[in-house]
Amino acid sequence: MGSLLVLVILIQALAVKPEAYKNIFILAGQSNMAGRGGVMEDTVTGITTWDGVIPPQCNPNPSILRLNAKLEWVEAQEPLHQDIDAKKINGVGPGMAFANSILNKREGFGVVGLVPCAIGGTNISQWEKGKVLYKHMMRRVKASLNEGGSIRALLWYQGESDTLNINDAHSYQTRIHKFFIDVRNDLQSPLLPIIQVALASGQGPYKDIVRQAQLDIDLLNLRTVDAMGLSLEPSGLHLTTSAQVNLGQMMGDSFLQFVPSSIPQQLVSPTSKRNEAPTRLYNCAYGNNIFPLFIRFVTILSLFFL
Repeated sequence: MGSLLVLVILIQALAVKPEAYKNIFILAGQSNMAGRGGVMEDTVTGITTWDGVIPPQCNPNPSILRLNAKLEWVEAQEPLHQDIDAKKINGVGPGMAFANSILNKREGFGVVGLVPCAIGGTNISQWEKGKVLYKHMMRRVKASLNEGGSIRALLWYQGESDTLNINDAHSYQTRIHKFFIDVRNDLQSPLLPIIQVALASGQGPYKDIVRQAQLDIDLLNLRTVDAMGLSLEPSGLHLTTSAQVNLGQMMGDSFLQFVPSSIPQQLVSPTSKRNEAPTRLYNCAYGNNIFPLFIRFVTILSLFFL
């Protein structure tokens, strides 16, 4: 009877509900990360509006939360950056499609917590450690951890503004490399997965230089998703709604390469695709989920045998 009781206690202790675990993702960069899908300017009035069209891949889900401007967790819905990139008209971005894609492909993944931080029209120099945008992002990220969970990845889409000036374009790789290292150091997560987007467009003539800098970055646990070829709004700068959905799903697929599936797989780097930076995988998700269960198991066993 005693052995049966211990077995029941162990089962209850290890039966952690996936909804209790918050997987937090940082969404940072400029306008295409903030979301301009469906945002158009009336050629007659000059007024910019969002068409309000939300594709099913971006629908709300009780398991997808958003950290709002008041640092409160609320159910996520488009536009994700409506109160963050507040000086601009926001539309559909990649965040909701990313989150829904992960939940659809990984049963029991848990709650997805999105932390919008992107600001339209920003240069990489404005994201340097110590400057306003960096401080704002880190304050939001650290606040997102107050109720538990862990930072699972940084999603980064930026660089269009750095195509305007030749000096900015040439210094982009050095600056973005330092930015990624600073974020990891400040979050005390040296192997934090980073999924960056290679540009599909630019505000200036030096897009190819910035794109090549993005594709050439070589960091552990960095994966580059190429947006080139995705459809653009008439402005030629912002991704359309359908393109944002495609991008979000591509980023989701890239992230899931960091997450173990139910079928054991060898931890090897996948074959690099065209225009895709090499990825070195680190199976951090497994450790984050298993370690607390192991501690609980050992604790209960020690109580039983004392």
